[in-house]
Amino acid sequence: MKILYGVNGEGMGHATRSQVVIESLMQRHEVHVVASGAAFKYLSGVLPDVEEILGAKFVMEDGEIRRWATVRQNFTDVGGGAPRSIRHWIEMTRAWRPDVVVTDFEPLSAIYARVTRTPLIAVDNINMLDRCVHDEEIYDGHREDFTIARAVTRSMVPNAINYLVTTFFYPKLAKGQTTLVPPILRQAIIDAEPEAGEHLVVYSSGEESALVALRESGIPCRVYGMRGGPAEGTTDGNLEFKPRSNEGFVEDLRTARGVVAGGGFSLMSEAVYLGKPMLAMPLVGQFEQLMNSRYLEREGYGVSAMELTPAVLDRFTDGLDGFEERLAAYEQRGNEETLAAVEERVEAAVAGRPKDLRRARRLSRMRAVGHQRDVEDETEEGQG
Repeated sequence: MKILYGVNGEGMGHATRSQVVIESLMQRHEVHVVASGAAFKYLSGVLPDVEEILGAKFVMEDGEIRRWATVRQNFTDVGGGAPRSIRHWIEMTRAWRPDVVVTDFEPLSAIYARVTRTPLIAVDNINMLDRCVHDEEIYDGHREDFTIARAVTRSMVPNAINYLVTTFFYPKLAKGQTTLVPPILRQAIIDAEPEAGEHLVVYSSGEESALVALRESGIPCRVYGMRGGPAEGTTDGNLEFKPRSNEGFVEDLRTARGVVAGGGFSLMSEAVYLGKPMLAMPLVGQFEQLMNSRYLEREGYGVSAMELTPAVLDRFTDGLDGFEERLAAYEQRGNEETLAAVEERVEAAVAGRPKDLRRARRLSRMRAVGHQRDVEDETEEGQG
């Protein structure tokens, strides 16, 4: 079977989880990957057949996403000859004739699927915004951001025959053709054996005020990302600034007491899998990160905050025991369930077996209902 796999280039989460899925599919199928931005740079170094394509870009200023500047920038890119190149790319891809298209929030591959009427399957976490029901507690104070984010999400990969939404929280489904599955994890995370340490892992390019709060806490902190990431490790009191290192980061994460980072889904899902409480600080203007963070707190896995202050850090550290207890009940068998779901959807899409898809969606609804009942039971016990 021939599979066209599109990967969004904004942020590394799309690339790292797509690598896991693509390598699984390559064991049985012929897979051609198209990616933009950072995803192309990464995947072209680890996979054999990766093509660079045009991708959307975010415009950042003072640590915030500027919505209208982002729209203007992407319209400018499109105006620079992109429609002609897209038409040419579609014709070139049509000659290869993929049987199915899989996309991790990558719109060009979705356009190809729509134009050629090729079955499309979406595998990502962002469609959580549009495919599930979110109550006011999740978007309180950010309704406009939620409305815009949901509209953009809906327009990126429309008309998929099935949306596989990776998640560690399970709200009610808002739309059909949607299946909630566990997060896709790097093999290094699956192989890691969690240990209870005393340090916090900090991954952030935050303000100096965040460093002040961390320093005043006296807690040992292993800091990644701040100050640009030093070429060699440096120490400033209880703060140890670490250089870029996948192996070093995984080691620090598996032995951490907790994590302090943004609201990105990939690191958050890794922390949840390893049983590490998290203080999540979503990027301003990025509602998907705010949603992740607020669900994290709702599940009892950590704290959501818009900035790192001594008071916020105290609330997080004071609650560590309770967060660890909640995380101990989280269950996930590596990538087994999610990769099996992807393979099943691909096979069913090509074979035209809607019965298989209906069965998968029914299981997803049952999982969401079961999760809600667990929450209700715990609430009743607490009130009793």
